[in-house]
Formats: sequence, C-alpha cells, structure tokens
Amino acid sequence: MRIEAILDRIHEYNPQADVDPLMRAYVFAAKAHKGQERISGEPYLSHPLQVSAILTELRMDIATVAAGLLHDCVEDTHATLEEIQGHFGGEIAALVDGVTKLSRIPFSTREEAQAENIRKMVLAMSKDIRVILVKLSDRLHNMRTLDPLPENKRQLVARETLDIYAPLAHRLGIYWMKAELEDLALRSLDSEAYQDLAGRIARKRQERQGDISDVISLLERKLAEVDIKAQITGRPKHFYSIYKKMRDQKKEFDEIYDLTAVRVITDSLKDCYGTLGVIHTLWKPISQRFKDFIAVPKSNGYQSLHTTVIGPKGDPIEIQIRTWEMHRVAEEGIAAHWKYKEGRSSIDPTDQSFVWLRQIMEWQRELKDSKEFLHTLKVDLFTDEVYVFTPRGDVKPFPKGATPIDFAFAVHTDVGLRCVGAKVNGRLIPLRTELQNGDIVEILTSPSHTPSRDWLKIVKTPRARGKIRQWIKNEEGSRSISLGRDMLEKEIRRLGKSPNQLLKPETLVSILGRYGLGTEEEFFAAVGYGKVSPRQAVAKLLPPEELQALTEAEETREKERKTDRKPVRPRPPDEGVRIRGIDDILIRFSKCCNPVPGDEIIGFITRGRGVSIHTADCPNAVSLMADPERQIAVNWDGQRKGAHQVKIRVEIGKDRPGVLAEISAAISATNTNIAQAEIRVTEERTGLNTFVLEVSDLRQLQAAMQAIEKVDGVVGVERVKSF
Repeated sequence: MRIEAILDRIHEYNPQADVDPLMRAYVFAAKAHKGQERISGEPYLSHPLQVSAILTELRMDIATVAAGLLHDCVEDTHATLEEIQGHFGGEIAALVDGVTKLSRIPFSTREEAQAENIRKMVLAMSKDIRVILVKLSDRLHNMRTLDPLPENKRQLVARETLDIYAPLAHRLGIYWMKAELEDLALRSLDSEAYQDLAGRIARKRQERQGDISDVISLLERKLAEVDIKAQITGRPKHFYSIYKKMRDQKKEFDEIYDLTAVRVITDSLKDCYGTLGVIHTLWKPISQRFKDFIAVPKSNGYQSLHTTVIGPKGDPIEIQIRTWEMHRVAEEGIAAHWKYKEGRSSIDPTDQSFVWLRQIMEWQRELKDSKEFLHTLKVDLFTDEVYVFTPRGDVKPFPKGATPIDFAFAVHTDVGLRCVGAKVNGRLIPLRTELQNGDIVEILTSPSHTPSRDWLKIVKTPRARGKIRQWIKNEEGSRSISLGRDMLEKEIRRLGKSPNQLLKPETLVSILGRYGLGTEEEFFAAVGYGKVSPRQAVAKLLPPEELQALTEAEETREKERKTDRKPVRPRPPDEGVRIRGIDDILIRFSKCCNPVPGDEIIGFITRGRGVSIHTADCPNAVSLMADPERQIAVNWDGQRKGAHQVKIRVEIGKDRPGVLAEISAAISATNTNIAQAEIRVTEERTGLNTFVLEVSDLRQLQAAMQAIEKVDGVVGVERVKSF
C-alpha cells in the first residue's frame, strides 16, 4: 500500500478533504520507523500504511487516518506524545494516545496488562469514538500478518481477538471486519479445522451455486413485475460462523445448508416490506427464523429484515432485505455515524446508536478493578439480545436471560432499589422470570423495599449487578460501624473503663495506623465485620501498665470463679477450623452446604455473627466472592475432631424386605451414626430415602456412601448439601 492510494481513496468519499496533515503524518512516521522491520522482514512502515488504508475503507476523516499512520510511533520509536501534539495538534495526539499500550507501566501478569489496556482504550473511546476504529484496524492488519510469529504468540493474539476485538466489531456494527477477524483467529487457533472447512465449503458452494442463482433470477423477475427496483446478490457465510454452528448445535458439515445468504437492497422502506411479501409468496417461510430489525433495530443501529425460507429444492435459504442507507450502516457500523464534515468526535447522548457505548463507559467508571471490568465486558460482548418495551412503547435491549430486575435498574437506580414486583404483558410475574422479545414490562415499586442479596444470582446486566453490590456494601458498612462501636463499648465497660474516654478521636488516631486503616468508621467497621477482635483493639487503646493491671485483676477474678465452680470435663471447640491471623472469633458452618473436614472451604465475615464457613463450590459462596473484602483465609484444624451432620440421598431401584436393614448395617460398619432417617416408597415400589449421618470428616462420609452403594438394589447415593 502506498500513500498515494490512500489519498485517492479519501478523495473518492471526501473530495474537499485537506490532506496536508496526512502527508505530514506520513513523513513523520517514515522517519520515526526508519530502519525498523517487522518479523516478516517487511519495512515497519508497511503496517501503519495498511492500518490507514483500512480506515479509508470505513470512510474515516483525515485526523483518524493520520492517527492510523502515527499509532505506533510513541510505543515503538523514540517519538513522544508531546512531539505528536506539537506537530499535529491535540486531536490527533489524543487518538494516538488512546491506542497506545501501557507498555511503560509494569504489570504482575499478562492478564492484568490486557485488562488495563482494554480499560484505557474504553476510557479514551468515551472521549472520542474514533479510538476504537483505529484499534480495530490495527488488530485486523496484525491478524492478516500473524503467520511469522511463533505459535504460542499467534495463539495468544488470536484468542484475544476472538474474545475481545471480533465481538467489539460486532457490537459496533462493522460486520465485515468482525467476520474477517473471526476467520483469521480460527485459522491460528485450529489450523487443521480451518483448512478442512475451507476445502469442504468451496466444494459445496460450487454444488449449490446454480440453486442460489436460480433463486436470485426468479426473485429479480417477480420484483420487476411489481415495479420494485433492487440489487440481489448471494453472500457467502464466513468460515467461523459455520464452524461455530457445527460446534454449538452438534451438527455435521453435511447438515449445514445455509452456506450462502441472499441479500436484497432496495430504494425505500416500503419496498423492503413489499419484497418480503413477494418472497413469502414464492417460498414457505420458517416462522421462528423471521426477525424485523427495521421496526426494532439492534442496539448498534443495525436495521434489516431477516427471513429464512424453504428453497426450491427443500433447503433453507436465509434472505436479508434492507435499503441502501441501512446497508451502509450495516457495512460501516458506527463509522457510518461519523460525519467528517461536522467535526464530530464525542458521543451524542441522544443518539440511540451509541447506547451500548455509553453503557460500557458507565461500567468503566463504576468497576474499579480492571480485571473485573474486562470479565464484565467479555460476558456482555457474547450475549444474545432480547428487545422489550416500556409501557410507553420505548424499546430497551437486554442480554438474553435478563429479568425484570435488570429492566428496573435500566430505568433508574431508585426504581431498581425499590422494585417489589413486575407486570409483563399485563400479568404479574415472579422477578426471576426471563424477559422475552416483545414483552411489555411495568415495574412495581415500594418506598420501603430494599434489594435482596439473592438478586445477584438472577440479574444479567452489569449495571444491575453493580448497583445491587454497591447498595449491599453501603448497607453492611453502616451496620458494621454501629455494631463495631457497640462491641468495643461493651468490651471497655467489661474492663471497668469509660467508652467516652477510650474512643475519643485523638485516642483512636494512634491505633488506626497499626491496622492500616484511614478513618474511625473503617476501624469500627473492621470490628463489626470481625476483622479486628474487640479485645485486641481495646488492649491497644490502653497504656501498657494499665492494661497489665486490668489483665491481672481479670485473671484473679477468673480464678475466684473457677474455685466456686464444679469441675467439668473440658470440651474442645467443635468448629475444627483455623483462621489465619485471628483468634477468639465465632465460627459457624453454613446450612446451605454443611461443610465437613476434608471439603475445600472458604470463610466469609458476617455482620455480628463471626465467620461463616462454606464449601468452595457452594452457590452462595460464589455470589459472596463478589465482595472480596469479606473473604478470609480458613483451613481445617487437623488436631480437632468433632461430629458433623451430613445429609445423603439413597435411591433404591426396587424396594424389597430387609433392604433398609442392610443399608443401616453398611453405615454402622463404617462406625458412622445415623442421626435421622426419612423413608419413602413410590407407587412403582422404588425407594427415595434420606439419612442424616454424623461423621468426623469427608473420608468417613465417602466410606459410608461406598458401603451403601454395595447393597443390592441401591442404584444411587448422593450427598445433599443443604438441609
């Protein structure tokens, strides 16, 4: 690619463009990259030239194309951002800065670096949407020239492209770029499958080419008869979409028929629906495969009619119908909204085409952890969408599986926080109900209602999840502050001292640094959460000599109490769990999963109830891990042995006399006690029985279950986590 060809392309779509900045950018880049080569041996300048050429395919303005020429100067040469700003001004410099990696900041892991780079790109994009178009063009050319890299590097770049950049191109409506990125990624990630697929597709398309030509010819004649002007073409589907369909739907290649879609481009909206009517009179439509993206556009602005019909030879044929303007938006995506003559770079809040962009910018502000932001972005990029209506008829897009709670938070945070119920299509429905395309949703609220932690298990949108977490954190924080202060005052009074004296601000200042805390509220909250023991905290508040006197007095009182007390047999704590760095704190095993020694466990600090212990695979533990401040390291104490109750379910294939006695004997043979039993026999004489066993650890439980499995007639034994 030569600079002259780039200039020619620009003059085709913008004859009045001032190309002087572009020429100066070319000279600057040529000098900066002089002597540099790519791994392939090509001059490095070939890369920024190709990136700029891709940007001209998107019909971008001079500043963006110039940024494409300069985008690697700061990262890969001695040029500085200040130099670029001095030569080309703030607009181009900001675009270059937005796509420059954070290469000068050390990161502990590659994942952290990737997360921070994506976050920085999104932040820059919030100021100027053109940043993402330069970055996508950069990635596309890198993918086109990936072969010279070592295999492990190719795999990493291809995986990142498939996870982030191809879905971004899709979300931004640049479908041709998304398709090429996916195909190139597949070629690197699974070269054998790619080559095999390429050969088979080429052969099958050749076989079906005549059939598609016949469909197009017939449709052209019928449209001409009703005076509809249209351009009709066959559009081959890209490799990755076929590969994905075979993988996701577990289909063989010979079962994939729609390798080619037919596209009809008309002059007007009226002709689109007229064409649809003609098509449905010629061939039988598959009703569940019809989508009207004209009446309800996708969130990225895409509009088209999609229908799939049974073709002349009984094979499904997908047909897309759109106007020329819709086609331009479909091909260029967000770039079609860039009006270079208006000098537009920021996002217009009223433009519906940028709804999704505004959404990810909001996450960028709310999610402080970069890795959490990247995870949220990945999840959102891959979701299918459903479109629902407000009672006033406004359309709102949501990820598939979204619930009325997601809808409520999309309307307003206060509506979400006060949501008590919902009506869908005029009927009251449970809040966990998944929304469907076309639903009309109305939210019911109450001023006294507050969110439930269980909502985190059913919401799908990052906005709803973030707002719920924020509310829970604030609520728990205020309760913990109050509870922590009460616990400290109680401990101080127990020692015969005045809380008002010991909890004065000037007294607390000395203790905050010891615990690495910044404010009194953080200190009280730490006590309330259980991170700081009240006894240890009070000990640090007292002068050493006073603490010693009080401790000696307490020991004396304890000895006096013991002499008046009858001796009792010492009973070791039954918790059997150690907490790293903390003593004298209450421990309780969660009823939702009932962990036993040997299970992998996780500890969470609760409000005023010490530490709750969950198994690592407990669903409640997974949701609690969203708040890392509450998580605490725990492990089993091998020195302590206690009885733990565990529930098991035993399924008997055919009930017979004596089978329960044999099961009981099998359990007893492992020295396991049965604390409770529930016996049920169905009409078909099968048995579904539950037992609550008392075991010391996981090994004993497994031994008991294995013994039960050997009993004749038992067809299944499983552990029931909650009871």
